[in-house]
Amino acid sequence: MAVASKKIPAPDEVRIRTALLSVSDKTGIVELARALHEKGVRLVSTGGTHKALSDAGLPVSDVSELTGFPEVMDGRVKTLHPGVHGGLLAIRDDAEHVAAMDKHGIAAIDLAVINLYPFEEVRAKGADYPTTVENIDIGGPAMIRASAKNHAYVTIVTDPADYAPLLEEIAGGTTRYAFRQKMAAKAYARTAAYDAAISNWFADALDTPMPRHRVIGGVLKEEMRYGENPHQKAGFYVTGENRPGVATATLLQGKQLSYNNINDTDAAFELVAEFLPEKASACAIIKHANPCGVATAPSLAEAYRRALACDSTSAYGGIIALNQELDTETAEEIVKLFTEVIIAPSVSDEAKAIIARKPNLRLLATGGLPDPRVPGLSAKTVAGGLLVQTRDNGMVEDLELKVVTKRAPTAQELEDLSFAFKVAKHVKSNAIVYAKDGQTAGIGAGQMSRVDSARIAAIKAEEAAKALGLAEPLTRGSAVASEAFLPFADGLLSAIAAGATAVIQPGGSMRDEEVIAAANEHNVAMVFTGMRHFRH
Repeated sequence: MAVASKKIPAPDEVRIRTALLSVSDKTGIVELARALHEKGVRLVSTGGTHKALSDAGLPVSDVSELTGFPEVMDGRVKTLHPGVHGGLLAIRDDAEHVAAMDKHGIAAIDLAVINLYPFEEVRAKGADYPTTVENIDIGGPAMIRASAKNHAYVTIVTDPADYAPLLEEIAGGTTRYAFRQKMAAKAYARTAAYDAAISNWFADALDTPMPRHRVIGGVLKEEMRYGENPHQKAGFYVTGENRPGVATATLLQGKQLSYNNINDTDAAFELVAEFLPEKASACAIIKHANPCGVATAPSLAEAYRRALACDSTSAYGGIIALNQELDTETAEEIVKLFTEVIIAPSVSDEAKAIIARKPNLRLLATGGLPDPRVPGLSAKTVAGGLLVQTRDNGMVEDLELKVVTKRAPTAQELEDLSFAFKVAKHVKSNAIVYAKDGQTAGIGAGQMSRVDSARIAAIKAEEAAKALGLAEPLTRGSAVASEAFLPFADGLLSAIAAGATAVIQPGGSMRDEEVIAAANEHNVAMVFTGMRHFRH
């Protein structure tokens, strides 16, 4: 049942006489408090914030002076009291509210500066269950929500980045209604994201991947010039997940990444992370979220050259992801071609100097590689809903491959099959990937027919062979991967026509026997993985 409105118009200007300051992140709080004190504002604070302000020599009252009750239970209970919430929620122009304040000695609070226990940071560091629970803030969200609800009279500030705008706003001692509205909106978004982080942590801790209510929250990292297209608005939000990648990377040079840059860079780095840096150098070149070339090699520069050889035409203006530190030789190779973004775990000083020759080339360092096996969530909006699934963290190394043909793959074919299947996992469906000697030979992506993907990949390989002056395309004697089962033998026959001698696929089609028979007829080795990697 809805609560009836008091229908009292909100004043535009509200004078700030009393401020309640209670923050976990104490960045800038002393400077803010000093500026408020100089304007004649009474300061009230709690716990560690009170100590920080007192140590700075500022006159500050403890919140217990408002409540008449000390902090108890290790600080768990200190602000959950009518002396605080009455001061935040009272309608100043309502006679009944004013009478209640007078009767119970409740003082009005005009400004609340509050931020929350660092739950997201504690969770990201992998704290144990009791420590994580202890960092769930109760009083903070309650005060924030109370202040935001009563924004007609109370100014709520939850972000240290808003301290400077606040001081500019109250230069004359008051805040305007429009400013209080804006701060209230930010406050509710903050508590919503905070509660989302807590609920998602509980879902993980209790192994409940699909809870009844699922909320995904984030913090705006940057507002973008536009989205996928110039007429679309866009922003980049970060969730706080402790995963090396584009969201946590340091931009070493270059202009702001676009929406498409971020999407493609994420795809590139997640793909290259499939290849352990201690085993081999790896490079992935991405265009429109699909790989146009992937390779491993003893050196990073050689891996780049081999990845580029797969489709040098499509690589123009692409994204380059590396699984090792960007070195001098590789940097010299990369700057020969127009590239939008380079992302790597780290970059040598010499390589930075080389990349600096291309000032518009974005260079990102992540500090590490994401672990492909770590679980997580992915989400996609649809009309009226949100599709949420666990991250595709399946790894071919963890699968029990089943040889289903008369001929088993050779050791080299088996290596190439594994390589091709890793790449196919990151190619838009329907996907076909040819690979040979740790290098993609041809990639067919996103076709409605798997046969067309096989044919397109073969055509790409032929074009690459001509560009490189090779006698024959690399698909000759290659391994081929399909990220989903081959529903008919026609896709396999197209791959065989391109020169493939071994095939890896999930299996599970009603016509598996027909496909296996075709492989046996052409002396092609085939293995089933039992795991599909659809990517839409």
